[in-house]
Amino acid sequence: MTPGGTAAFHTLGCKLNFSESSTLAKQLLEAGFARVSIDDAPDVVVINTCSVTEQADTKCRHAVRRAMASNPAAFVAVIGCYAQLKPQEIASIEGVDLVLGAEEKFNLLAHLDSLEKREIGSIEVGPIKEVREFVPGFSSGDRTRTFLKVQDGCDYFCAFCTIPLARGRSRSATIEETLIEAHKAADAGAQEIVLTGVNIGDFGKAHGSTFLELVQALDEQIDIPRFRISSIEPNLLNDEIIDFVSQSQRFQPHFHIPLQSGSDAMLQSMRRRYRTAEYVQRIERIRERMPLASIGVDVITGFHGETDEHFKETQDFLMSLPISYLHVFTYSERAKTTALRLENVVPVALRKERTRQLRMLSLKKQRAHYESFTGMHRPVLFEESTEDELRFGFTPEYVRVAIDSKVVQANTIQTVQLTDIKAAGYILGEQLPLTSFSI
Repeated sequence: MTPGGTAAFHTLGCKLNFSESSTLAKQLLEAGFARVSIDDAPDVVVINTCSVTEQADTKCRHAVRRAMASNPAAFVAVIGCYAQLKPQEIASIEGVDLVLGAEEKFNLLAHLDSLEKREIGSIEVGPIKEVREFVPGFSSGDRTRTFLKVQDGCDYFCAFCTIPLARGRSRSATIEETLIEAHKAADAGAQEIVLTGVNIGDFGKAHGSTFLELVQALDEQIDIPRFRISSIEPNLLNDEIIDFVSQSQRFQPHFHIPLQSGSDAMLQSMRRRYRTAEYVQRIERIRERMPLASIGVDVITGFHGETDEHFKETQDFLMSLPISYLHVFTYSERAKTTALRLENVVPVALRKERTRQLRMLSLKKQRAHYESFTGMHRPVLFEESTEDELRFGFTPEYVRVAIDSKVVQANTIQTVQLTDIKAAGYILGEQLPLTSFSI
């Protein structure tokens, strides 16, 4: 391998993938590679894949074609969940030179001694049950917000999910090791750190520590304005975590709590570890402690066996909850999952119609959430990117705000009065005379 080449990363899927892509990009940078865009004829292209939906698999193929169009001689390595689950399928894609599994991907540099194209992609994918190492890291490239990897893998084996097969068992670093990475992210200029992982509430099991203890340590020892907790399972989001966030000056009043279905019968069929009554308790506790908090919800439509009655239960349940927005996923069959044994398959067209209905409900929920802030003065962390001469940012409660890009600087927190809600999903803001805001 000759230092001085160029490398591009194309990342699909979750925040965790973006964190891991940044970890690998730093390794290549230290080895002499310059990071460029996939469209800038890179010498090496690393495609970090997701496999949550069938569309994610298709996106991987599109990324390979895009890399080849940019530079037909580019060395293409494919990593991530899709690579672990279907290495032979990926290796057969024209243009792919290397496929690395969950354990092997962090040894990417060792496979770049020769960047010559290969007629058939080489496969380095070991058994997922042997994956034990936790590799920490955080996303880079955006100083405003960084995704800090605090946990990996999952022990839950939900009926619809391939993540345990793609990432292995739940694992994490110690609190002390995680604090080292958080300090690095803060030193790099991050104003907000988002804690991310596959099942972050499981943090610390092997070390005798808890996610709450991690949150407390970060709050006390890392000097940045904002932390956010990414998706956390309702059975792991206990009252102590909610109460701590409600009193913290750093952790933002924003929770994303997977539901998947509002029908207890479907939750049992999905092999979820809670029921709707427990979910309601979590929402009520948040609203009691933080009335204006943002609460996001994951929902799956069209899972095997979901009748019209089950879907109506889910609709009614979601309508009754004081939540802020939905992430709606149309169920797609995944190889090696237990869901494939279930009967009463829902037609794809019906799945998509149910998704459409819930996404309309999400827009209404988000509108109501935003309306509760109209006229308020809120601190907004503004980002680098601009669009139509507007700079965007988020309040602590995850309300997206836009303001004239000329009057606010990126990567700063400014006090803004929220005025008009726009159909594109943001609120216009007006800068106040006192611009700095300390939280």
